[in-house]
Amino acid sequence: MSINPEAYSNGAVKAREATEKSVDTWKHGVKQFTEQADLVARLPKIDLTEPVARYFEFLQQAIDLNRDMATRWAELLTAMSGTVREQAEKVSGLVTDQVESVADLATSQAKKAEDVANEQAAVVDQAAKEQERQVKRAERAAAKQAQEQAREAYDGLTKAELTDQLAERGLPKTGNVEELIERLVSADSE
Repeated sequence: MSINPEAYSNGAVKAREATEKSVDTWKHGVKQFTEQADLVARLPKIDLTEPVARYFEFLQQAIDLNRDMATRWAELLTAMSGTVREQAEKVSGLVTDQVESVADLATSQAKKAEDVANEQAAVVDQAAKEQERQVKRAERAAAKQAQEQAREAYDGLTKAELTDQLAERGLPKTGNVEELIERLVSADSE
């Protein structure tokens, strides 16, 4: 019975593809996070260095393990004969299981890194929304204050004085004092 190196090779390819996909997912999450960098500067500092370092240390360990296993496998294949090959076929199932376990572990680590990035993106998004609400409040307050300041010029005037100013501007002169003042303030702001 011979050992099919393609089975191990396929397992290694799947592990590599899972790792690449995990890294791509992580890169995408980091890209979204960095696009919000101006808002992140206002947020409390969060140090992702250690989790990222641990993630890549794990990936390096997985790669080293795969390289060691592949090297040992190749050495065994060249040295095997008869009974040893039969035993190696039994071990190949275990090696395949290990490769799958390492791939699963790499995928779960990548998912954790993605979750951290998503949480940070949610924090950044929430901060952006809060900042937008504060800007709108400030704009409304400024508009209200400008309206009040514009009214001050007309508050002490009589209805006759107000209608004279409206007539000078070619605006309607009808209404009560409040309406006349509002009409003049609106004309001033245009």
